[in-house]
Amino acid sequence: MQLRDDTRVVMTLDAGGTNFVFGAMRGGEEIVDPVNLPAEGDDLQKSVANILDGFSQVEAAIKQSHDARPVAISFAFPGPADYERGVIGDLGNLPGYRGGVPLGAIIRERLDLPVFINNDGDLFAFGEAIAGFLPWLNGQMEEAGSPKCFRNLLGVTLGTGFGGGIVTDGRLHIGDNSAGGEIWCLHGRLHIGDNSAGGEIWCLRNRSIPTTTAEESVSIRGVQRTYMAALAEAGTGPESTPSPKDIYRIGMGESGESEGDRDAARAAWQAFGVALGDALANAVTLIDAPIVIGGGVAGAHELFLPAVIKERS
Repeated sequence: MQLRDDTRVVMTLDAGGTNFVFGAMRGGEEIVDPVNLPAEGDDLQKSVANILDGFSQVEAAIKQSHDARPVAISFAFPGPADYERGVIGDLGNLPGYRGGVPLGAIIRERLDLPVFINNDGDLFAFGEAIAGFLPWLNGQMEEAGSPKCFRNLLGVTLGTGFGGGIVTDGRLHIGDNSAGGEIWCLHGRLHIGDNSAGGEIWCLRNRSIPTTTAEESVSIRGVQRTYMAALAEAGTGPESTPSPKDIYRIGMGESGESEGDRDAARAAWQAFGVALGDALANAVTLIDAPIVIGGGVAGAHELFLPAVIKERS
């Protein structure tokens, strides 16, 4: 069965370190308006309550607008975990889950639906490989008369953290510890690649801060830290740290000079782009595949993408 012909309804959750975004899919299309709730990552009780509330709201919306009932729940969490058993634990961006939480079993018992959980970067990459960027890219190649057909993909997500996933020949690479494609600190296996030039990846460096992983710069906190450090050095700055969206608006000159330092904002996004570009330049050399970039912070691409492209050499 083709994805577009599948009439079953599946509820979804994109679980980031800051926000939870709930939805529902049928035939590869979203069928309800998304529901946004805070992740409450420091408080396990509140976080789980928000997950159950979000799915309950989506289920009600499905019933009201489509008179249907979902057949399953599929959602993504940021970081490695025992996804096969639905056990979440020791995620840096969601500290409340440390120690191991049988989240899959909790949701299955409360909502009486099968539950499938996987890493957010992995699912992003898989979605782009089967129904997004990769089919589009191969379509463009075919229209141009090229016999080339890409079979592999590296997908990366930019947000609270720096996630990633690898797809090879249409199959998601999970890894021995559910950590395949974790580009912030990648673990992998032999990967042949589109041109027989793939390899193994271990731990990607942070070019800007060599003693840390790439995620310390390629993340919301990385942009905020760099921006605030520049203001502190200049002896200026707001009482509270602005959001990445605010730093983007400042860098684009959309918020007025009195609300922020445009040069400091542009420098923060430049540093983000340098660290991201360096990580991708190393990863693509070993993985040998096209790269697709997603995540909420990708919306600031005007300010960091030129630095990413420059790092390719």
